[in-house]
Amino acid sequence: MASISSTLLYTAFVLYLIATVFFAGSIKSKKHTNQIGKNRWATIGITITIIGFAAQLGYFITRWIAAGHAPLSNLFEFITFFAMMLVLSFIIIYFMYRLHILGVFALPIALLIIAYSSMFPRDVSPLIPALQSDWLFIHVSTVAAGEAILAISFVAGLIYLLKDVDLTKGGKQVFWLEAVLIGLMLVVGFIVSSISFSIAGAGAEFSYVNPEDQQVTAEYAMPALVVPNEGELLTEGAFATSLEMPAIVNAARLNTVIWSLLFGAGIYLLIRLITRKKLAGILQPLVRKANPDLLDEIGYRSVLIGFPVFTLGGLIFAMIWAQIAWTRFWGWDPKEVWALITFLFYAAFLHLRLSRGWEGNRSAWLAVIGFVIIMFNLVAVNLIIAGLHSYA
Repeated sequence: MASISSTLLYTAFVLYLIATVFFAGSIKSKKHTNQIGKNRWATIGITITIIGFAAQLGYFITRWIAAGHAPLSNLFEFITFFAMMLVLSFIIIYFMYRLHILGVFALPIALLIIAYSSMFPRDVSPLIPALQSDWLFIHVSTVAAGEAILAISFVAGLIYLLKDVDLTKGGKQVFWLEAVLIGLMLVVGFIVSSISFSIAGAGAEFSYVNPEDQQVTAEYAMPALVVPNEGELLTEGAFATSLEMPAIVNAARLNTVIWSLLFGAGIYLLIRLITRKKLAGILQPLVRKANPDLLDEIGYRSVLIGFPVFTLGGLIFAMIWAQIAWTRFWGWDPKEVWALITFLFYAAFLHLRLSRGWEGNRSAWLAVIGFVIIMFNLVAVNLIIAGLHSYA
C-alpha cells in the first residue's frame, strides 16, 4: 500500500507539471486577451490538474490505510497535505473566476512544496502516544487548509505586483519583489543541494546530549557547517567544522537551511548571469494581460475565507487539544507563538483593508508578507527552533 501511495504522489507531481505547461499556453492565446473565460489550453490544463488532485487524494487515502492513522504526523505528510489543499483551493478559485494566469503561478508553487517535502523521511511509522488523538487530524488538517487558502492570496498578490511594479524605475518595491522571488529560488536550492549531496554521500552523524539530557544521534544529509552543542562526530572521514550551536537550535536542520541558502543564491546568480535580467523581469511578460482588479478581489476573498479557517485550526482547535494533552491551553511554545503572530497579521490585514482602504498594491504586499510568515513557520520554526510542536 505504501508503494502505491508513493506512485500516486509522483503521478500527481507529473500531472501538475504538465498542467502548468497548458496554462502557460493559455495566456498566449490571441482569442482571450484578458486571460479570462473558456480557453482550450486552459480547459485541458484544469482537467489535468483535477486528475492530478485525484491522484494526490488517492496518495493521502492509501497512506492513511497503510499507516492506520491520518498521515499528518511528520513534516513530509504535513507538507504534502498542504500542497494538496493548495491545489484544491486553486481549482475552486479557478472555477469561480476562470483566470488562467493563476495556474501558471499556483501550480509551480505546489510543485515546489511537494518537491520540498520529498527531501524529508517518508517512512510510515506508528504514532507516538502524544499524537494518538482524533485532534491530530482535526487540528492539523484545518491549519493546512487555512494556510493553503491564504497561499492563493499570495499567488494573486504576486501576480498583481509583477504587473503593477515598474521595474525600470527601481526603488524599494522592485528590491522587495525580487527578494520574494529569490526566496522561492531558495526552495529550489534546497532541492538541488539535497539531491546533490545525497548522490555524493556527503552526510555525517553526531552524538550529543539534547535539552532533555538524553544521548541522541543527529543525522546530517549534507557536510556539517554547524554542529550540535558538544557533539561527537561518529562518521569517520566526514567533513565537519567546529562551529557549535546552542542546545535550543536543531543544528542538523540549520545546516540544511544554510546549504539551501548557498545553493539557492548560486542558482539565482547563474540565472542573472545567463539572462541578464531580474527574476521579476523574466516573469513580467507573462502577466501583461492580467486584470489587476480581479487579482485584487481574488486576493482579498482568499484571506476572507482562509483567515477564519486558520484561526479555527491554528488557535481554537489547537488550544482544545493542548488542554487535553498537556493540561494547559497555552504554553508559549515557538509554534504557538508563531500561530498567534500569523493570526494577528491577517487580522491586521483585514482591518487595514476594510477600515483604511488598503487595496491594490498595498493589499498585494500584505498578502505576500503573510505568505512569508507562513513559510517561516513551516521552515524555520519546524526545522531550526526546538519545541513541542517541531517535527522531528
